[in-house]
Amino acid sequence: MSLSTALSIAQSALLNTQRQTTIVSRNISESSNPDYSRRGTMLSTAANGASIVDIRRSTNDVLFRQNMSALSSWSAQNTLLNGLNTLDIDLFGSNNANHPSRLLGNLQSALQTYSSAPSNSSVAENVVENARQLVNALNSGSDAIQNYRGSVDREIVSTIADLNTLLADFKAANDEVVGGTKLGRDVNEALDQRDALLKKITEIVPITAIKRGDNDMMLTTTSGITLFETVPRQISFTPTAGYAAGAAGNAVYVDGVPLAPGAGANTSGSGKLSALVQLREDVAGGLQAQLDEIARGLITAFAETDPSAVNPDLAGLFTWPGGPALPAAGTLENGLARVISINAAYDSTVGGNPQLLRDGGANGAAYVHNTSGGASYADLLLSFDTQIGTAIAFDPTAGISGTVSLSAYSTESASWFSALRSDATRSAENKSALMMRTSEALSNVTGVNIDEEMSLLLDLEHSYQASAKLVQTVDNMLAALLAAVR
Repeated sequence: MSLSTALSIAQSALLNTQRQTTIVSRNISESSNPDYSRRGTMLSTAANGASIVDIRRSTNDVLFRQNMSALSSWSAQNTLLNGLNTLDIDLFGSNNANHPSRLLGNLQSALQTYSSAPSNSSVAENVVENARQLVNALNSGSDAIQNYRGSVDREIVSTIADLNTLLADFKAANDEVVGGTKLGRDVNEALDQRDALLKKITEIVPITAIKRGDNDMMLTTTSGITLFETVPRQISFTPTAGYAAGAAGNAVYVDGVPLAPGAGANTSGSGKLSALVQLREDVAGGLQAQLDEIARGLITAFAETDPSAVNPDLAGLFTWPGGPALPAAGTLENGLARVISINAAYDSTVGGNPQLLRDGGANGAAYVHNTSGGASYADLLLSFDTQIGTAIAFDPTAGISGTVSLSAYSTESASWFSALRSDATRSAENKSALMMRTSEALSNVTGVNIDEEMSLLLDLEHSYQASAKLVQTVDNMLAALLAAVR
């Protein structure tokens, strides 16, 4: 080997070591960045030494797709769980203190106390007051549900704005990748940025990334709706100004196609948007329907009856704008929980008489049961307690089917929501664990291992020392030759 060749090899080695050291140092400095993929060098050997021909970015498409899928599922589940927790506090308070099932139990207890002391007017007042608390809970619960649905619409608007920003950023990163690839530039930074944006986008909508020529990428939802192809597709949504019970909200449209909402406690949806629509329609809508059915059950259970069975049953302690007629049996009356009220005839605060509960007659003389006016008469009070435990037909569209008592229905409603939260919590834990495992698996392949990089840095130091020693040796030999010539 000639001295010039040896010197060329040494110089190439020094240059390679310098570039490799720069890359390793960058790897180390980015080790805590979850969106950074490790860089490595590809060397090519020639007669005059090795040279770096490419800087490779660590990737694994299979693991990346699995991580995006897990991330999207977790995002939807977490959104659902947070929404359920918000509804629980807004509607029912701490420890279900304001749940209709608990307040109905309080009303039953007050009614039983009154039936054992029917001559006590203050006990009668207590029954009406417990009924008022139940009505207030139904009224405020209905308002809270519709307000929550409005807040979900506002969150959908905000989330779509975030998604549009991410897609605009994705376009810029994708254009940089495609343009750089065509020109042969290093596009690793843009690839990191693009992958980071994919993770954020998939938290909002589930996506499938399709790679094309020149490192170009097309995005579709997992159901096949085009989300991005060269430019972002339109995402549209019209919020509802004010919700009423039973009114459906508007869908989110991606490229003109409605985005499917999730279903179930272990939501079938992926991405935040699907869970938000599920919360607004299925969960909040279901709760509203159950409150409406409880309100209908109350009006029915406390209806006044004609002892002679000539006149129709009419609204008693509980009434509604359609009163004194009763709501249709077995049929959901949308919004009834919002408008149910205490019948003024029983309300002493507006001149009513709570002892009509004992005697009857709020709808006229034909409905009086205690015709003798006996102070110890309790048959009507006992019949109300019986009616609370008597099975009636409930509308299955509210999510609880069957013919059960009002007491059982309100308890089932509480159990339905509690089970929904419990299952959603367990599913969130499972999906979080899967997301963490896929993230860890991806990081093990594409992330930076500090120990390995430090070991490589030490190897590069030794390589540098060897190359420097070779340069020094060649220099000494050249100096000796020059000295011999002189």
